[in-house]
Amino acid sequence: MSVRRHLSAACIASALVVAAVVTPAPEAQAADHQPNIILLSTDDQTVSDLAVMANVNRLLTEQGTTFSNSFAPFPLCCPALATILTGQYAHNHGVLGNGGGLWPVGGYDLLDGSNTLPLWLQDAGYQTAFIGKFMVGYNQVVPREVPPGWTEWHAVVGGDYFVSRMFEKSPQFPTGVVNEYKDIYSTDLWSGMAQQIITDRLQDDAPLFLWTSFKGPHNAGPVESDDPPFGTTPARAARHVGLFADEPLPMDPSFNEADVSDKPQEMREKPSLTQADIDYITVLNQQRLEAVLALDEAVRDIVAAIEATGETDNTLIVFTSDNGFLLGQHRVPAGKGLPYEESIRVPLIMRGPGIPQGVVRPEMVATIDLAATFVDAAQAEAGLVLDGVSLLPQAGVTAVRTSRLIVIEAGPRTVDGPMYWRGVRHDRIKYVEWGTGEIELYDLRTDPYEIRSQHANPKYLKVLNYFAAELARLKDCAGEVCRS
Repeated sequence: MSVRRHLSAACIASALVVAAVVTPAPEAQAADHQPNIILLSTDDQTVSDLAVMANVNRLLTEQGTTFSNSFAPFPLCCPALATILTGQYAHNHGVLGNGGGLWPVGGYDLLDGSNTLPLWLQDAGYQTAFIGKFMVGYNQVVPREVPPGWTEWHAVVGGDYFVSRMFEKSPQFPTGVVNEYKDIYSTDLWSGMAQQIITDRLQDDAPLFLWTSFKGPHNAGPVESDDPPFGTTPARAARHVGLFADEPLPMDPSFNEADVSDKPQEMREKPSLTQADIDYITVLNQQRLEAVLALDEAVRDIVAAIEATGETDNTLIVFTSDNGFLLGQHRVPAGKGLPYEESIRVPLIMRGPGIPQGVVRPEMVATIDLAATFVDAAQAEAGLVLDGVSLLPQAGVTAVRTSRLIVIEAGPRTVDGPMYWRGVRHDRIKYVEWGTGEIELYDLRTDPYEIRSQHANPKYLKVLNYFAAELARLKDCAGEVCRS
């Protein structure tokens, strides 16, 4: 199988402060009553991975709306999941890392679960169900617990791709129990659980909110015979092993970046990739694509289960990832948590009542918008001040384009340290301030691969000053200030 983009700086700065006055476009029509909401999230998936997802493209992309400028404000697992649950930036919900090791200021225990999305939806009459990978640190909670707001709960507390130890509380397990599922690929197991909940609950009088949080294509065991000699990769379902074994590694201009003199010290200190590194990344990419195939089949089967209930026209399906992933770009062999495009860009596709089919929207959107979208669709009331906006109006064919800025952030690396980095992402410009005081500024129209930071270019001084002021305004924003 095979997988087969100049105004002057002064003009940029001037254009940024001019807001077009546009007559609001017709909004996507709401369902006759509250729609079912099915959220399918993946882990560490890139936008480019969609190229091998034939079912996602057929059933979601062609049947719904794709947001081509969708971002993870904090490109790391735990903060991203907390953002989905709260509709807030990490600097507001307080989960500023995964927890443990270099991230002692994050994890499950830092999120206030008493006021989150599932509770708001329950208050609006919804049944709520969760399946899969939850926040880092949840597996360490003893005695086991179900976070507030979930009618049905199936969360992994240990294992790997072929062993799923799950704490489950459901009609079948009313008191809550840890079950261990062996010799079944986790994507297949969790997809089957989602299909069963859809079959059992989707036609009930109460609408359903179901979040299936898949592990793939995150790196995890068990070790397989074709794994590289060093480095981790995702295990794959047996039926997919080797299907991308001959896939060449994409190498865009930022791959193994030759000159990093414009980058912060942390990036400058990264050595050039060796041939052994490149060999590892090649296999990692191949195995990630093979893991993605199971996710694609899960989407196919979950959509089929929805169709079998006759509820397709009253079900909003949303597909996204917690963050992106770097594969050799800027000398990073494998990783996330950095402000570069491969790390912060995520797929986002919506299908459902009132959502136009086969449409691509260029608006700047982010994970912070999911909770607002679900609250809007459910006719619910959020219990927190939301930093995001509903995407239902923007999904319209003639939706208004906005010059919105997305805050991007990460860190801190110590309990009392500065943020790792903070920035703003405009539809053309990216501005980043690192905790060290170093700065990056990219004109993504002329430099989409972020090869040359313009922070020291006098021609971009007005642009730099404008975005520095915008970051100062937005770095601690909440609510309307974030949305404006």
